[in-house]
Amino acid sequence: MAAAFGRAGLFVAVAVLPLLCRGFPATLNLERAFPVDHRAELSRLVNRDLVRHGRLLQSSGGVIDFHVQGTFDPFVVGLYYAKVQLGSPPRDFYVQIDTGSDVLWVSCRPCNGCPESSGLHIPLNFFDPGSSSTASPVSCSDQRCSLGIQSSDSGCSTQNNMCSYTFQYGDGSGTSGYYVSDLLNFDTIVGNSLTANSTARIVFGCSTTQTGDLTKSDRAVDGIFGFGQQGLSVISQLASEGIAPKAFSHCLRGDGDGGGILVLGEIVEPSIVYTPLVPSQPHYNLNLQSISVNGQTLPIDPSVFATSNGQGTIVDSGTTLAYVTDEVTAIVSQAARVVLSKGNQCYIISLSVNEVFPQLSLNFEGGASLLLGPQDYLLQQSSIDGSAVWCMGFQKIQGQGITILGGTRHILKS
Repeated sequence: MAAAFGRAGLFVAVAVLPLLCRGFPATLNLERAFPVDHRAELSRLVNRDLVRHGRLLQSSGGVIDFHVQGTFDPFVVGLYYAKVQLGSPPRDFYVQIDTGSDVLWVSCRPCNGCPESSGLHIPLNFFDPGSSSTASPVSCSDQRCSLGIQSSDSGCSTQNNMCSYTFQYGDGSGTSGYYVSDLLNFDTIVGNSLTANSTARIVFGCSTTQTGDLTKSDRAVDGIFGFGQQGLSVISQLASEGIAPKAFSHCLRGDGDGGGILVLGEIVEPSIVYTPLVPSQPHYNLNLQSISVNGQTLPIDPSVFATSNGQGTIVDSGTTLAYVTDEVTAIVSQAARVVLSKGNQCYIISLSVNEVFPQLSLNFEGGASLLLGPQDYLLQQSSIDGSAVWCMGFQKIQGQGITILGGTRHILKS
């Protein structure tokens, strides 16, 4: 298991292994994305014709490809989402990509609090088990329900014998519903060949209640696609059926057009430097060893980055910003005038940000480093009297010794 660093940015590469427990807080961080700009490399990667060049490989013979949309900008969209097809006949559902949770779920009818329209200009659909000829409910006696109960991803209602779930996210939103079994429709790429209209039976959530930000229509999607490591995640289910490897690759394109790549399988890229992931963790943990500013290592106690008792460094596409130790915020140049914008620490800049703010380097085990320029960790929000207002993309989780690398414009490869 390893993460990889190339000219394009950060890869998180790992064979996803089942875990015996969930030693992480019960709430899941589902926030929005901020930029890490490596445009030339990401554009080249994203625009590559995956089929013709045969760059996507996996040991079991091919990769499953999903279409990715969305952008990094939290002031516009701030999330990345993929289209999945479920049921018979197949229907399209747009779901947010989240490595910090495990289960795929979509809105179902009837649903209390589910938005009917989206400001993202995508059609919202409601899954109806009665309209799919291949759908069936998951009962309490089903082995897959028992698997979810072990990882706290499911529960059981003795009244109707239905396998159910309730998820609460870190932003205060939540969803509850029940599980159904139906067909996932997908395309498989094997070498230079595309096999369309493949199917696999999976278990996913049918949401009947949504609360908090999930009820808002401005950035509404049909559900959430969890890419965690537990048994009810789609990657775990397909791996257990021998359909796909227990691995996925996720590229977040960072320019204004957004989008990216999401495949079940491995993206092969040259010039990669690997760093190991911390084994036996419920999330994707990296061994961050130090942070440098303009080549000078900050005097941060290494224990701040150590993985233990809910602490450590996590890569999570469902978190927007980067949550780091307080010392990092001290990098801001005194030449920048500080202003507060909606409670965020921002700066009025009349010059180029590259002249005012330093370059950062996140240094990981194995000699791998993630280099961040000012435009990678700052967000341009607005302008005042011709001067740009840039806000800090680094935040601090109060009272927690944890570092989270959010859904930034790097490449996640797990």
